[in-house]
Amino acid sequence: MAASSVHVWKFFRAGGFNQVKLETGADLANLDQLDPKLWVALACPARGLECDERTLELIDSDRDGRIRAPEIIAATKWATGLLRNPDDLIRGSATLPLAAIDDRTPEGLQILASAKRTLVSLGKAEATSISLEDTVGSAESFAATRFNGDGIIPAEAVADDATRTLLADILACLGADTDRSGQPGAGQTKVDLFFTEAQAFSQWWRTAQDDPGLLPLGESTVAAYGALAAVRTKVDDYFARCRLAAFDPRALPALNRQESDYFELAALDLSSSVMEVAGFPLARIEPGRALPLREGLNPAWIPAMAALNATVLNPLLGDQAALAEADWTRTVAAFAGFERWSGDKAGARVEQLGLPRVRELLAGEGKGELTGLIAQDLAQEPEANAIAAVEKLIRYHRDLHRLCINFVNFKNFYDRSEPSIFQAGTLYLDQRSCELTLPVEDTGRHAAMAGMAGAYLAYCDCVRQATGEKRTIVAIFSQGDDDNLMVGRNGLFFDRKGQDYDATIAKIVSNPISLRQAFWAPYKKIVRLIEQQIAKHTAATETQTHTHLTKATEAAVPGGPAAKEEKKIDVGTVAALGVAVGAISTALAYFMGLFKGIAAWQFPLLAGALILLISMPSMVLAFMQLRKRNLGPILDANGWAVNAKAKINVPFGTSLTGIAKLPPGSTVEGGDKFAEKASVWPKVLLALFLLWWLRSYLNEEGWIYRWTDGRYGKGPEAVRPVENRKPAG
Repeated sequence: MAASSVHVWKFFRAGGFNQVKLETGADLANLDQLDPKLWVALACPARGLECDERTLELIDSDRDGRIRAPEIIAATKWATGLLRNPDDLIRGSATLPLAAIDDRTPEGLQILASAKRTLVSLGKAEATSISLEDTVGSAESFAATRFNGDGIIPAEAVADDATRTLLADILACLGADTDRSGQPGAGQTKVDLFFTEAQAFSQWWRTAQDDPGLLPLGESTVAAYGALAAVRTKVDDYFARCRLAAFDPRALPALNRQESDYFELAALDLSSSVMEVAGFPLARIEPGRALPLREGLNPAWIPAMAALNATVLNPLLGDQAALAEADWTRTVAAFAGFERWSGDKAGARVEQLGLPRVRELLAGEGKGELTGLIAQDLAQEPEANAIAAVEKLIRYHRDLHRLCINFVNFKNFYDRSEPSIFQAGTLYLDQRSCELTLPVEDTGRHAAMAGMAGAYLAYCDCVRQATGEKRTIVAIFSQGDDDNLMVGRNGLFFDRKGQDYDATIAKIVSNPISLRQAFWAPYKKIVRLIEQQIAKHTAATETQTHTHLTKATEAAVPGGPAAKEEKKIDVGTVAALGVAVGAISTALAYFMGLFKGIAAWQFPLLAGALILLISMPSMVLAFMQLRKRNLGPILDANGWAVNAKAKINVPFGTSLTGIAKLPPGSTVEGGDKFAEKASVWPKVLLALFLLWWLRSYLNEEGWIYRWTDGRYGKGPEAVRPVENRKPAG
C-alpha cells in the first residue's frame, strides 16, 4: 500500500493526555509520519510481556533484547506492504487468507508461492488460508532436510567418509556452528578459516625443514626441547651455585642445604614428600664440579634428568657420566634457533591434528567437496527465507496491531477491553483483586524507580508449589486502605494463563491509596497514639501498684522504717492528687469557656467543622499525590521508555482494584452467633443527644413558646434582636 503524502490522524484522550487512534491499516502504514513525541512509549523489553516472544524476536531486528520505535515502524511498513488490504492487520487473526497476500510485488509473489507449497506438502492443496501451525510444521520439516538453506553443513549432510572425517576435524579444531536443524556443522567461513590455519601450520613447518639448524635433532627436536625446558632452570641454578662456591668457599655451607633442613625432612614420609626435596639443589654443590648424571642427583629430579639424558644429551654429546658446564652451554645454544622458530608458530589451531594429517588434508579434495555442499545448501536459501517470511507475515497479521495499541498508544490499558501486554495477571489479597501487576526481576532496583509513581506498591514473591516455579511481581493497590497490608501477608496470584501461585508480600512502597483512607488517617493515628499511651500508663501503673503492695506488706511491721516511709509517700500522693485535680478543673473550665455564647443547636455544626479541620490536610495531601500517580516510572523500572505521563487517577485506579461485594440478588441468612453483643447505651445516648439538640434548636427559634401558648420556652422578646424589641408599657 502506498502511503499518502500527509496522513490525517485521529486522537482520543485517556490518562490525562492525547493518544493517537490506530483503527486502520493506513494508520499503521504511516506511523513513520507520527511525531515521536506523540508516541506513548519509545521502547520496551522484548521479553517478559504477554505477547508471543517469537513475534517480538522478529521485530527486534538488531537482537539486542529491546524493541524501539524504528523497529515498530519497519515492521508495520513491511506487513502493510505485503497485504492487499492493510486493514486486515486490525482484525488480528491467527489465520492468513492466501487472497490477502499482495502478489503484485516480487516479495509478495514469492511469499504466496511458498505458502501454497507449504500447504501442498501438508496435504492441504485446496486450502484458501494458512495458519501459524502450518508454517511451523513446514519450517521444521524443511530444517530437517539435507539442504535447508542456512549455509551450514552437518555430518548427516555429508555422503562420503573422507569428507565426513574432514568435517569432524574442523569441528574438533574450531568448534561447531549450529545448523537450522539444531545439529552441529560448519559453514563456509569456518571451512576457509580451517584451511588457512592448516596452510600456515604447514608453511611454518616447512621453514624448519628447509633450515636444518632449526631442528638439531630432526623430528625429535620438539620432544627433546620439552625435556630440556623441564630442567633448564634447575640445571642453570646448579652451575650458578658451583660458580659462587668457587668464588668464595665460605658460601659453600649456605649453598648446600643446612643440616637442620634434613632433620625436618627426616621426620616426614619420604615416599610421599618428593616435592619437599625438589627445592633442594640438583646435586651436591662443589666449586667447579660437573653435574652428575647417574649418581648423586636429587631424587625428585631423577626422572626429568633421565629424560634429558636420553632425548638431548646422548644424541648431542654421547653417553657420559657427568655434564660439564661448557657442554651444557653448547647444548642450550643448539636449541636457540628452535626457540625463535617456536615463538613464531602459525596455525596453532590445527596443531592437534599433527603435520602429516594437516598436509594430507591440504593435498586432498576435501575443501572443494565441503564448498560444493555448502553451495548446494545455500541454493535453498530463497525457499528457506520464503518459508520464514510466511511465518513472519502470519505472526504480524495476528500480533502487530495488538503490540501497537500497547506501545504507540495504551488503548488496551485505558479502555479496559482486555489486559495490556505488560499486565502479568491478578493478585487476590485482603479481600481485593489487583489487576495492575507487573513482573519484576530485581525488587530493590525496581522499587527505587517505581516508588516515584506515587502508587501503593506491594512486591510479592510467588511460588507454584506443584512445580517449584518462582516469580516476583509488583501489585498496585488503588482502592481501600492499608490497615491490613503488611510484609508477610499471603495471597493468591493468577497469571494470564490461569495458573495459580502462592503469593507473599516481601516489600511495600507506601503511598496514599484513596481519599477515604486519607479522611480517616488522622483519627487512626490518634487512636493508635491513645492506645500506646494507655498501654504505657497501664504498664507503669501495674509496676507502681506492685511496688506499693510490696511496701505495704513491709509496713505491716509496727514501727518499722517501711511504715514511716509509707506515711511520707501517702502525704506526697495526696498533695499530688490535689494538684492534678486542680489542673484538670482549670483545663475543663478553659475549654468550656471557649464555647461560651454558642447555642446548643450549633454544636453539631461545630463538630462537623472540627472533623473537616482535622481531616482536610490529610485529604488535600492525598488528593495532590493521587493526581500525580502515574504508570510511567513503574514501566520504566521494567525497561520501558514511557514517553508520556500515563496517569492513574482516582476513578481509573478504582477500576484496577476490586473490592469484595456480594453478588446481585444475594441474601445473608441468620446472624453471627459469635458476634459481640452490641450495647444499647450508645443508641440511647445518641437518641438523647438528638432530642436535646432538637429541643435546643426549637427553643432558640421560639417554636416551643408558640406551640405551648407561652407557657414554656423563650418568648418573642428573647428571640428577636434587642434593637427590634418595643419598650415596656
